[in-house]
Amino acid sequence: MYYVLKKPIITEKNSVLAEESNIYTFEVEKMATKTEIKSAVEKFFDVKVRSVNTSVCRNRSTRTKLGKSKVRYWKKAMVKLADGEKIALFEGAN
Repeated sequence: MYYVLKKPIITEKNSVLAEESNIYTFEVEKMATKTEIKSAVEKFFDVKVRSVNTSVCRNRSTRTKLGKSKVRYWKKAMVKLADGEKIALFEGAN
């Protein structure tokens, strides 16, 4: 179950989302479903999840002197928590 979450994505934009809208962003396994992500976040962080939105992102390809580099695809999950819930991992990121 814990293999679903790879790492949290901590940026300025995500910090503002966490403060204002209670939305936290994670990089997840490419084959993970919304229900798997929801249950993993609820078990790992002991919080109540309201909704999960996912998107598949890809890095831009870069040119080197050997040609173009490969494109790395990854999946992002934006998890909205219930009112009053917080994830302590993101609290020190501000």
